[in-house]
Amino acid sequence: MSELRNSHQDLLPGGGEDEGESWLISYLDVLTLLITLFVLLLSLAGNGFGERGQQYAGQSPTLSEPALEAAANTAGQRSAGLQPRRSGLHPQLEGLMPEGVSVTRGNEGVTLRIDDNLLFASGQADLTGDGRQVLESLLGTLLAVDGRISVEGHTDDVPIATPRFPSNWELSGARAIAVVRYLQEQEIPESRLRAIGYADTQPLESNETAEGRAANRRVELVLHEGPRR
Repeated sequence: MSELRNSHQDLLPGGGEDEGESWLISYLDVLTLLITLFVLLLSLAGNGFGERGQQYAGQSPTLSEPALEAAANTAGQRSAGLQPRRSGLHPQLEGLMPEGVSVTRGNEGVTLRIDDNLLFASGQADLTGDGRQVLESLLGTLLAVDGRISVEGHTDDVPIATPRFPSNWELSGARAIAVVRYLQEQEIPESRLRAIGYADTQPLESNETAEGRAANRRVELVLHEGPRR
């Protein structure tokens, strides 16, 4: 037995001394701890996080689909509640407008855009007979819709300088006022009406061509959707 112990001690560094045996034991302890640590990390990664990740991945579609469906239904109900008032007027009016009057939708509501030559003579702000007829054809719509009506006058960039209209500001404002006065005569409450002159500050087309200038000379009736104020 002692011979076997001696033969094992001969294999240790230091020729079988006690300090050589202590070195080997410390080395084996470190290796054991490292192996245990790696096994523990692998176990956590494979069995713990992996299983939880697979569990969450498997549950995600079943949890999100009902939530998304509910959100979509809620959004649809809200949109449906706004649609009849905000979008129903536009398509109804498109087929009812006389020639020279177009319907557009903007941020503030529906706009009835009227070419200026349907309402006024060149450089003038008095409604023509044909202009009154054009406005008369729009009265049913204007009386049926709630909210304010902003009458906006626009010109091209060709300067005007007459005793009555020193600039396009006066011309565009006077034209808007002429339309407002006519609508008042037709029993549209003045509290619903606004007259605004923009001169040539809001062109639709380039003023470099005759067609562009003609498009820019216009009167717009903006129908603000909402309660009358």
